[in-house]
Amino acid sequence: MRGKAVLLAAALALVAAAPSLSGQATHAHPKPEVLAPGYGPLEFEPPLPGSYALPPLGRAADGDLLDGRGRATQLHQLLGGRIAVLSFIYTTCSDINGCPLATHVLRGVQDRLLDAPSLHGQVRLISLSFDPERDTPSVLARYGGYFKAPGFDWRFLTTRSQAELAPVLDAYGQWVIRDPDEGALSHLLRVYLIDREKRIRNIYSVSFLHADTLLNDIRTLLME
Repeated sequence: MRGKAVLLAAALALVAAAPSLSGQATHAHPKPEVLAPGYGPLEFEPPLPGSYALPPLGRAADGDLLDGRGRATQLHQLLGGRIAVLSFIYTTCSDINGCPLATHVLRGVQDRLLDAPSLHGQVRLISLSFDPERDTPSVLARYGGYFKAPGFDWRFLTTRSQAELAPVLDAYGQWVIRDPDEGALSHLLRVYLIDREKRIRNIYSVSFLHADTLLNDIRTLLME
């Protein structure tokens, strides 16, 4: 029970960091009774890296983005040449098993990569906002500062507008429902593993998103 309490406290702390970053109040979600598996230790022994295949699931789409300094870039500029892990988030999300889970798991991947010198420089993490109006480049730069280790290749990105974001969301099958009164966003949590040839090789949902399995899949791709 104590371990679960520690995990819940950590998850709540991750959520609590978001509101002060953008100056916007968060919307209320009921507290989940069960934390997603990604917050705890992996409950099974994964297969050895390279002992299984990850068939390509399609081409990773491009898109017009802004980095943390407000500079224009293309998603395809950030894909290719490295293994990429792409998540869609927004900084004011208060659903513990939503965007905070994705960021928690990517931070876990970052920590594991930092402990594996042979993997340095071969993986890039990308967090792209659903909410360009509130998640400006400066907001995302501050948000990313809470999670990104110094010098690590983790990009926190946004777009100029919903119009520029829409084709990216469509291409990745990411639907978003916006509450016009509260500004709340409902969306499907997905995280994408993309290989060095800009091909999607795995898609993780809430139930399967875990830093250990993600790292296992990254090692598998690097062995190809």
